[in-house]
Amino acid sequence: MMYGFGDDANPLLETMSLVEDIVTEYVTEMVHKAQDVATKRGKLLTEDFLFLIRKDLPKLHRCTELLSMNEELKQARKAFEVDEEKLASLE
Repeated sequence: MMYGFGDDANPLLETMSLVEDIVTEYVTEMVHKAQDVATKRGKLLTEDFLFLIRKDLPKLHRCTELLSMNEELKQARKAFEVDEEKLASLE
C-alpha cells in the first residue's frame, strides 16, 4: 500500500508498523460505528459503511467505484464458470 502511494519498495519497519496501527485503529473504529448504525436492523450491511462516509465525497466515490467493480468481477467470473460448464458438457 505504501509503495503504491510513492514510498520506497522496502519501507522502514517502524513506518510500516505505524501505518498498520493507524489503519487497524481506523478500521476498528469504523466497524464499531457501523455496528451502532446497524443495531436497529440487527444486520451489518455495506450501506452502513457508506452512510458513515457519506460526507467524505472522495472516499464515498472511491468506495462506490470499488463496489461496482467488485460486482462486475463477480458477474464476469459467473459468466466464465457457465462457459466452462458448457464446454465440459460438450466434451
